[in-house]
Amino acid sequence: MRTVEDKAFLLLIVAVSLAFAWIVWPFYGAVLWGIVTTILFAPLYRRLTKTMGQRRNLAALSTVVIIVAIVILPLTLLGVSLVQEASAVYRRMQAGELDLARMFQQMVDALPAWATGLLDHFGLVSMVELQERVSDSVMKGGQFFAGQAFSIGLNTFDFIANLFVMLYLLFFLLRDEAALFVRIKNAIPLRAEQKQALLLKFTVVIRATVKGDLLVALLQGALGGLIFWILGIGAPLLWAVVMAFLSLLPMVGAGLVWLPVAIYLLATGALWQGVGLIAYGTLVIGLVDNFLRPILVGKDTKMPGYLVLISTLGGLASFGLNGFVLGPVIAAMFIAAWDIFSASRLEAIDDSTGC
Repeated sequence: MRTVEDKAFLLLIVAVSLAFAWIVWPFYGAVLWGIVTTILFAPLYRRLTKTMGQRRNLAALSTVVIIVAIVILPLTLLGVSLVQEASAVYRRMQAGELDLARMFQQMVDALPAWATGLLDHFGLVSMVELQERVSDSVMKGGQFFAGQAFSIGLNTFDFIANLFVMLYLLFFLLRDEAALFVRIKNAIPLRAEQKQALLLKFTVVIRATVKGDLLVALLQGALGGLIFWILGIGAPLLWAVVMAFLSLLPMVGAGLVWLPVAIYLLATGALWQGVGLIAYGTLVIGLVDNFLRPILVGKDTKMPGYLVLISTLGGLASFGLNGFVLGPVIAAMFIAAWDIFSASRLEAIDDSTGC
C-alpha cells in the first residue's frame, strides 16, 4: 500500500507541476530573465545588504533600481533606435538609393582574375542571379524589420507587463535568494554531490553565457559600429548589432561584415579607409574575444566552442532571444547530467567488482 501511495503522490506532484508551468508559460521569458538577472547581480545585492546593515528589502530594491538604470533603460533605447535605423535602410533599398547589386559589381571588378574566376565557378558573378538573390534578401529582411516594428507597437502592453513581472520577481528572488536556494536544493531528489554539481553547473553556465558571450558580443559589435560611424558608413547601429550576433561564430564572427565592407572601400578607391578598417578589424575587433573572454569566463564552463555555438544558435531558433541563455544552459545540463550518470555507473561497477 505504501508503494501505491508514493506513486499516487508522485503523480500528483507531476500533474500540479505541469499545471503550474502551463499557467506561468505566458511569462516564461520574464521568469527566465528574472532568474538570470538574479544570478548575475546576486553578488551586488549581498554587498549592498552588508553596507545597509542587513536590510534586505532596501538592498533588493536598490539593486533593482541599479539594474533598471544601467541595463534595462539603455537596452530599451537601443532597441527602439535599431528598429528605426533598420526601417530607414529598408526604405532606402526600396527607393533605389542603396543598390547592393551595383556595390557588389564594383567589388567584383576590383578583384584579381583568379578571384573572379572562383566567384564565376560558384555562379556569384551573374548579375541576373545576383539581382534575384538581393531582391529576395531585401524582401525577407524588410518583412522581418517591418514585422518587428509593428510587433513592438502592437505588443507594447505585453512588453510592459513582462517587464513588470520580471522586476517584481527579481526583487523577491534577490531578497529571498538564500532561502529559495535551500528549498530548491532540498526538493531535488538526487544525492547531495549530484545536486551540488548540477546547481553549480547551472549558475556557472548562466554567468559564463551572459558575462562571456553577451558582453564580448556587445563589445565587438560596439567597436565595429564605432569604426563604421567614424568612416561614415551608413546605419552603423544596425551593423553593430549584426556584428554582435555574428561574433558568436568562431574564427570569422564579425569579420563577415567588416571584411566585405573593407573590400568595397578598397574597390571604390577609399584606400586608407579600407586598409584602416582591415587593420582595426584584425587587431581590435578580432582580438577582443581572445583576450576578454578568458578573463570574464575562465575555464569554468568546460564546454567546447562548437557546442556553445550550436546550442546558442539552436536556442535562438527554438526560443527566440530567450534561447541565447536557454540553449547553452540546456547543453551544459545535458553534459553535466551524463557526466554524473557515467560517474555513478563507474562507481557501481567498482563496488560490484570490489575494486
